[in-house]
Amino acid sequence: MGAPTLRRDCPCGAGRPYDACCGRLHRGAAQAVTAEELMRSRYAAFALGDVEHLLRTWHPRTRPDSLELDAGLAWTGLSVDDVVAGGADDAEGEVAFTASWRDAAGRSGALVERSRFARRAGRWLYLDGVHD
Repeated sequence: MGAPTLRRDCPCGAGRPYDACCGRLHRGAAQAVTAEELMRSRYAAFALGDVEHLLRTWHPRTRPDSLELDAGLAWTGLSVDDVVAGGADDAEGEVAFTASWRDAAGRSGALVERSRFARRAGRWLYLDGVHD
């Protein structure tokens, strides 16, 4: 799936065009201001297959050496369920979300996670997450 056009809504579900939303973060033209914004950009990166953004926004302490995405999995929706801290002036934050998916066989499901984020050198980074 290629990058969405300027008029197409961003996969993160924020209701804005991709280029004005997560696209600017994926291109490196801006940094996430909040933990939620980073989490949404990471969801959109999973949906679009942008491994580079995922690795770049992963805390070095917990980041894997490499990452392979399941090409048969389509991410179909995101719901932000809870946000704890993670604001523009915070050092840490948590975002709980539900990410819906559909696989190549047509089965659907959801990933429910509470992700932890930390600010390092002024940038939000994904630390880890707990799945429900």
